[in-house]
Order: sequence, then structure tokens, then C-alpha cells
Amino acid sequence: MDASTAPRLGSLTWTPATERPELLAAPVAAALGVLAAPAWVAEIDPDLADTAAFTEAYGVPLEVSANCVVVAARRAGQTELAACLVPATARADVNGLVRRHLGARKVSFAPQDVAVAESGMAYGGITPLGLPPSWPVLVDPAVAAAELVVVGSGTRGSKLAVPGAALAALPAAQVLDGLGQPQAEPPRPTPAAPAERAPDDRDVGWGERPEELSAADRRHLEDRPPHWGSD
Repeated sequence: MDASTAPRLGSLTWTPATERPELLAAPVAAALGVLAAPAWVAEIDPDLADTAAFTEAYGVPLEVSANCVVVAARRAGQTELAACLVPATARADVNGLVRRHLGARKVSFAPQDVAVAESGMAYGGITPLGLPPSWPVLVDPAVAAAELVVVGSGTRGSKLAVPGAALAALPAAQVLDGLGQPQAEPPRPTPAAPAERAPDDRDVGWGERPEELSAADRRHLEDRPPHWGSD
């Protein structure tokens, strides 16, 4: 697409990010100059910043969205923070590929307060643009190959649309094959087996009188004592 033409993604109005720095976190606004292509920004409801709610509310296809996950890698008593950028339809292979690539003994998702404090961005809006220079930024090939990728803006009040190649060209970025793994499908419920009917399990419920009484039943009702009352 023409870099000078605003993208048409969902119901949002996209404008050049350089013209709306107030919509961006300070580190993100300061890093716009390192991008090899223009970035676009759209204002959103902060309560709808999470990917699932965002795509549903604004009609942006899930396939063009990417999630930036902050991880903490531990080795030799030291902890290193890194970012993983994967399609919204995938999950980052944190305990496998990421751990081996970073040479870490253990890798886990960074605590929320640590990710916010160290990135200078809002939780739920962290984006690869403007992260500390020491952080490795691992990028899934599908993100790098995308014409446009919708990512966070550093705040929950807006989203950025950036060419995938521009994100892959960030100074600390490295494209890593196999970074994003397909999301596991939720297990399908097993249909309940039909209950077996016991031999004496008739349609007449307890306490109900069948329409036709046997001779013994009629005799019993006719001979009942007066103090039993009537039904």
C-alpha cells in the first residue's frame, strides 16, 4: 500500500503517528524516528485495549494484530528482560525456543509491575517500539512479513499500525523462526451418555396415580378407613 495513504483497518480512523504524539507513551513517541517506514495511530477506548475486546469492538481482523509479550530470562543469578512479538493468533514458545535462544536456565512472563516500570509503558499497551535498547526483541516471521501489523502504542488509549518489515528492522530486533506457536484449541465437551432406564423406571412418577387402576388398587381405595381422608 502507499505509505502516504491511511490504512483501512476496521472502523478506526488512522492518522500519522508523528502528528498525534499525545496518543503515544513518551518512549514510543521518541522512537518514531528509528522506524524505516511511517507508523499510523488510532485512538481507542482504554477499556477495549486487550486484543480480543479490541478486535471485536472495532472490526480489526485478528490476523493483522500482534501481541508483544515481555519475558524475564534468568541465568547465573542474573535476570534479563526481553520482548517477543507474535501474531495474536499464536502464543510465544517461551519455555522452549525463547529459553534456548537467550541461553537462560528459566524464562517466565515478567511480572506486571516490572514490565511497566522498566518499559515506561502501560500494561496492555506495551509495544516493541521504544523499549530499552538492552532488551532483545524477538519477532515471529509472520509478523515480519505482514504488510501492516496492529500493535500497542505504549498506552491503552490507542493502537499503532506499522509495516512488519519496519518492526523487524528495529535495532534490537531479531526474526526467530518458530517463535509463535498455534494456540491450543479448547477441549470439546464430551456428550453425556443417555441415562439407562431401570426395569421399574416407568413414566409414572412417584406419588402419581396411573389413569387406570388395577382391581386390587380399586379395592384398596374403596376399603380405606374414614380417617385417611380423600385424595
